[in-house]
Formats: sequence, structure tokens, C-alpha cells
Amino acid sequence: MAGRPLSPHLSIWKWGPHMLVSILHRVSGDGMATVGLAVFLWWLGALAAGPEAYQTFQGVMGSPIGLLVLVGLSWAFFNHMSSGLRHFVLDIGAGYELDTNKSFSIVSVASGIILTALFWAAVLLI
Repeated sequence: MAGRPLSPHLSIWKWGPHMLVSILHRVSGDGMATVGLAVFLWWLGALAAGPEAYQTFQGVMGSPIGLLVLVGLSWAFFNHMSSGLRHFVLDIGAGYELDTNKSFSIVSVASGIILTALFWAAVLLI
């Protein structure tokens, strides 16, 4: 067994922004699929159940915890979109240079945060 090569793992690879983007892409996609679907189905059910059920939904989603969920879902959307655009550029064969990849990874995470802030600024100001 001593001659077998080791599979790469975190003790071999140096942590970098590209790893963070990859992990956040998966987390944001899974979050939208699970939490987003649950909120959508609750909204749809409350809409069909009548005014009282819909008022309950509005009350929960308007509470601090509900707003945190909605902000989290919007961040997941914008982060996943930004990371998806990064992956699209990589799929066409561009952006593999180390400095470019690192910069694009940082821009991807930052743009998800900035777009979320701009979205909520627009929602709250209108």
C-alpha cells in the first residue's frame, strides 16, 4: 500500500477563492432548490387557502426571520447566477490563467453580494 498515490484533498491543495466559489455555487443552488421551493409552495398554498392563510404567510415573511430567509434566497440567486456566468466563461476556454481565475472568483462572490444589496435597496425604496 505504500506505493499507491494519494487522492488530492485539502491537505494537499492550497485554499483559494476558486474553491470558495465552487462551494458557494453548490450551497446556493441547493438552498434555492430546497428553501426556495418550500417558500414557493407555502405561498401557493396560502394563496389557494384564502385570505387568513395568506395573511399568515405575509406576517411570517414580513417578520425579521422571514426577511432573513428572503434576503438569503435572493443572495443565493444572485450568487448562483454570478458563479454560473463564471463557469460559462470557463466552459468556453477562457479565464484559466491563475491570476485571472482568482480575480474572476473574487468578482463572482462580490457581485452576488452587491447585486443582493442593490435588489433589496430597490425593493425597500419602491
